[in-house]
Amino acid sequence: MTNYAGSLSINTLRHRLAALAQWHIEQGFPDPTKAPVVRKVFRGIQALHPQQEKRARPLQLDHLEQAVRTLDAASASSAEQGDRASELRHIRNKALLLIGFWRGFRGDELTRMRIEDITVVPNEGISFYFPQTKGDRQYRGTTFRAPALSRLCPVDAYLTWISASQLNDGPVFRAIDRWGHIGSTGLHPDSLVTLLRSILANAEIPSANLYSVHSLRRGFANWATSNGWDIKTLMEYVGWKDANSAMRYIDAADPFARHRIESALLMPITDDR
Repeated sequence: MTNYAGSLSINTLRHRLAALAQWHIEQGFPDPTKAPVVRKVFRGIQALHPQQEKRARPLQLDHLEQAVRTLDAASASSAEQGDRASELRHIRNKALLLIGFWRGFRGDELTRMRIEDITVVPNEGISFYFPQTKGDRQYRGTTFRAPALSRLCPVDAYLTWISASQLNDGPVFRAIDRWGHIGSTGLHPDSLVTLLRSILANAEIPSANLYSVHSLRRGFANWATSNGWDIKTLMEYVGWKDANSAMRYIDAADPFARHRIESALLMPITDDR
């Protein structure tokens, strides 16, 4: 770990430790990352190499709508021109965008999603089952649900993609070649950042290069809290077990305290002398 302290970020080192811990647990060995000396070394690295944590820009609802409108227009145009490959990509991308946002899914969850593990109740909602998720070390499986909505509906987007692709099983989101052939394996998680930025850039969303797949998760978390969701409800919906993890995805409504200070400035000054 110390060999990479100067070249890798704290988050990257933390993820590598988590992967190392997971491997040992799965093999039936004690978790070496919990040893006091490992924690001491990690704190020392943080002290010697302080870094400001980089967070993905949250995707705002109006930008989500703008991206979906652009995808719908592009899909209709491709259909008129007989460009099957482009039409399929736009339909797939819309489903990926809406499911990723309204469910707050991580990139690996979007790419591991399988058709046979999805259940749709028309006009009501959709259920996604995962045999294992992050933190599910007992392989008990987890089901996530999302509602059918009057607009920006993830259920309608999913059904449209499945109908257009004519897929019956296997990964939901797959690569599509220039002839419109759909691959047999799921998209790679590392490809989602480039894909999302391309979608947002085509929709003329400013600074599209500042977004990542976490932008969908952060965008939903911020939308939910700004619309009255308490932290417990948000954690249960997204699947967070730790409140600290959830809070990392939520931006303060008034980060510079401008509203509170301006409100105080507008109050009449009283002379208490």
